[in-house]
Amino acid sequence: MRLDEKLELLKKNIEKMESMAVAFSGGVDSTFLLKVAHTVLKDKAVAVTARSSTYPKRELDEAVEFVRSIGIRHIVIDSEELDIEGFSGNPVNRCYFCKKTLFSKIREVAEENGIEFIADGSNMDDLDDYRPGMQAVRELHVASPLKEAGLTKNDIRQLSKEMGLPTWDKPSFACLASRVPYGQEITREKLNMIEKAEQYLLDLGFKQVRVRHHGDIARIEVPPQEIGRFFNSELTGKVHDTLKEIGFSYVTLDLKGYRTGSMNEVIKTA
Repeated sequence: MRLDEKLELLKKNIEKMESMAVAFSGGVDSTFLLKVAHTVLKDKAVAVTARSSTYPKRELDEAVEFVRSIGIRHIVIDSEELDIEGFSGNPVNRCYFCKKTLFSKIREVAEENGIEFIADGSNMDDLDDYRPGMQAVRELHVASPLKEAGLTKNDIRQLSKEMGLPTWDKPSFACLASRVPYGQEITREKLNMIEKAEQYLLDLGFKQVRVRHHGDIARIEVPPQEIGRFFNSELTGKVHDTLKEIGFSYVTLDLKGYRTGSMNEVIKTA
């Protein structure tokens, strides 16, 4: 199917829904979905964003600014994952607990506002990774319009660029809890350390960053083409000292570089 045909299918599917609450994180996928939903449904499309310790302040600020800039109604709710029974223990199906609670709260918001459907930004590429949160999507009957229209991440980026969306080349993001190895407890202190460390590297100009929290060790992932920057001893010294101030004892660089779902590699090979 051609890209323009996928877009038309997406619009037709959204039009049939008549009203929609979009789970809006401010990322590439949910921004594109929200924009199309707003174009089709006008004020019957509402953005719902969850505020929590696993969601960096910079992401929340960007989400709020985007919605304000195009005049979409925005509802920000509190959904603290650490308060969810079973989440902080960090089991391999951690995302299920998070998504079930999140979408249950969005469902309540939708019902209070007379909105029939809730939707997420899942796309075809999400079928290729371990995604326990998809079970909650099915259980709570959350629509995934991008996936249903056959759109991939590259499709969404291309269409976003054509629409002039600022997120078309935004790096992929996953919640901060995904930086902690399965089975290791997730705490506010760890999440705060991760957020500070990643923000520091972003401020240095790295475009895609993950700081994996392995106890006393910070494992930095950046795209392969940016690894060479760490051959500068002045830069590595600054990074080392700053991450130690944040709370890590040792600072390491993953030589394989950034890749999505690197914490899931132990599941696939187990």
